[in-house]
Amino acid sequence: MNLSVKHLRAFSALTRERNFTRAAQSCHLSQSAFSALIRTLEEQAGTRLFERTTRFVELSAEGRRFEEVAERLLADFETAFADLRDHAERRKGRVAIAALPSIAAGDLPPLLAAFHQRYPGIALALHDVLADGCIDLVRRGRVDFALAPAPAHDGDLRIEPLVADGFHVVCPADHPLARKRRIPPSALAGLPFIHLSRTSSVRQHLDAALHPMRVNGIMEVEHLATVAGLVAAGLGITVVPSLALFQFQLPALAVRPLQADSLVRDICLVRLRDRGDSAAASAMLEMLFAHFGKPVPLGVAG
Repeated sequence: MNLSVKHLRAFSALTRERNFTRAAQSCHLSQSAFSALIRTLEEQAGTRLFERTTRFVELSAEGRRFEEVAERLLADFETAFADLRDHAERRKGRVAIAALPSIAAGDLPPLLAAFHQRYPGIALALHDVLADGCIDLVRRGRVDFALAPAPAHDGDLRIEPLVADGFHVVCPADHPLARKRRIPPSALAGLPFIHLSRTSSVRQHLDAALHPMRVNGIMEVEHLATVAGLVAAGLGITVVPSLALFQFQLPALAVRPLQADSLVRDICLVRLRDRGDSAAASAMLEMLFAHFGKPVPLGVAG
């Protein structure tokens, strides 16, 4: 069977108009082309769908049986195609993002608000998880992309650097380190230090950059807000990435750049290598690249 939507539309038009000339005009076809569609439809069906006389065109008994089915098929097609166009033209869709907590709470909220205002029909989902969790969500197809450091094993992933994240020392405002403009790593030795969890990318980058020097870790916590509170209370100092500094803008704290060129956390856009971007995801990626001052890669712009 080799039928198309054109055949169904021709059938519907002739059912409605009961006249070949008017039905052909409504389909924007010549009468001969229109008649050929009806003839092919009847040949494929193996029966006459219309009774023809010199005065009128009426549905046959078999045509009446087919009428409801044809109208339903056309309606389903029109609905599905309209939904497809809405997604392609960014009127509808869904974008799921995995991001490090520092990005999810810092740079992303205003971006997501601007995106929602521009594309109100596109639903947004945000997973704020640590680096390993971000990569796992990408690999399981739960998110369109992740904003996280590149994993060690990335053969199945597309990795694009997005922003280089430097590190800063955070200490109480009356701490001796607060009097320095830049702080070398050696100045951290022996000082009480508030650590983030060993599973965080911040901790992993810090441990690797300071090795073999070891800091005097007195406490280890999961969340940056907790780190800020502990340092503000005078329990110790800490080192955090630039993208997380919004959580440390407190009167009781001083923030100073850490003088360590090797300590840079590259935040990347991570996607599955064999999966293309939806129109909705492409729209979100365009805003991300614009925000971080990166050119939109070929194939992302819609």
